[in-house]
Amino acid sequence: MEVKIEPSWKSALNQLFNQKCFEDLVAFVKNEYATTIVYPPAKEIFNAFNHCPINSVKVVILGQDPYHGPEQAHGLSFSVKPGVPFPPSLANIFKELETDLGKSKPRSGDLTGWADQGVFLLNATLTVRAHEAGSHQKRGWEEFTDEVIRMISEKRENVVFLLWGAYAQKKSMLIDSHKHLVLMAPHPSPLSSYRGFFGCKHFSKANEYLEANGEKPIEW
Repeated sequence: MEVKIEPSWKSALNQLFNQKCFEDLVAFVKNEYATTIVYPPAKEIFNAFNHCPINSVKVVILGQDPYHGPEQAHGLSFSVKPGVPFPPSLANIFKELETDLGKSKPRSGDLTGWADQGVFLLNATLTVRAHEAGSHQKRGWEEFTDEVIRMISEKRENVVFLLWGAYAQKKSMLIDSHKHLVLMAPHPSPLSSYRGFFGCKHFSKANEYLEANGEKPIEW
C-alpha cells in the first residue's frame, strides 16, 4: 500500500503497510474523513514521522489521542498550531519545563521545534472525530503505533522514552530498558499533574542522559 510518510519510516514500516489489518485501518480512516470532521487534517496525520526520521529519534513523548477541537491537532502529541490557546496538559508541561530548566513559557504551543531536534511526538491513536475523544481508538492505530515503539526500541540505542500517565506507562513493555532510558510520571493533565508530574524533572534528566551518551541535548 502506498503511504505518504517520511522515507526512512516508509522503509522501516513497509511490511506493516502491506498487512490486511493496516489496509482495514486505512479504509476506515478514509471513510471517516469523507463523511465527518476528523482531526488532524489528513495531510498532517504522519507529521511526527515526517519531522523526525527514525535514525534521528532521541526522545519519545507518547500521547493517547489527538486533540479533538478545531485548529488544535497537527500530528504531534501535546502540540497545538500557532495561535491556538494552550490546552491544560500542554500548559502544565510548560510549567514543569520552567521549574525544571528555567525556560519561560513560550508564546506558541507548537512543538515542531522539538520534533525537528529528534523528539518523536507520537500519539497512540493518530486520528479522532471532531469533539469525540477516543472515537478512533481500537480501530487498528494502537497496533500500528505499538509496532513503531517496538521498532524504535529494537533499531535504536540510548533513546529516552517519556511515559506520562497509566496509558502511556503500559507501553513500557514494548521497550528494552537495558538499551534505553524509560522515565515515568503521572499525566500532565490538571487531574493528575500534582500527583508527581510537577517536579519529575524529565526534561533535565533526558538531556543529562543524552549528553552522557554522546548526543546533543534538546533545546526544550
